[in-house]
Amino acid sequence: TFEGQCEPLHGHNYDVAVEVEGGLTEDSWVIDFRLVKQIVRGICQELDHKFLLQRDSKALTIDEGMSNWKVRFLERGWVFPTEEVVALPIDNSTAERLAKWFAGRLVEELKSAGAANVAAITVGIEEAPGQSGWYSQSV
Repeated sequence: TFEGQCEPLHGHNYDVAVEVEGGLTEDSWVIDFRLVKQIVRGICQELDHKFLLQRDSKALTIDEGMSNWKVRFLERGWVFPTEEVVALPIDNSTAERLAKWFAGRLVEELKSAGAANVAAITVGIEEAPGQSGWYSQSV
């Protein structure tokens, strides 16, 4: 949704950029890049080739069925098979909201992996060349 309107259904080939800040470990690094890449790839795979549903939308009427999601905007409506949807706890599927959601997931995963020295992360989501949204979060 955008300025009170609903854009036509369309897709993006998103790029994700991640910055991790923190104190150096005994090995003189903030974090093992392999770990960050593994976690980021995993999150991206959850979203890949899925319809990203803005579950907390103020503009859409959304009903979760047994095997599908029904989405309405005024007189327009769509039905999506459950297995092709990722319902995200966001109010709009903007690059900025996706970056914030992604950052939260990344922080959870890094904490679970024991990355105790990480102080902050920044996530950038690029939906098209030169069109990016960024979000920074302290850990």
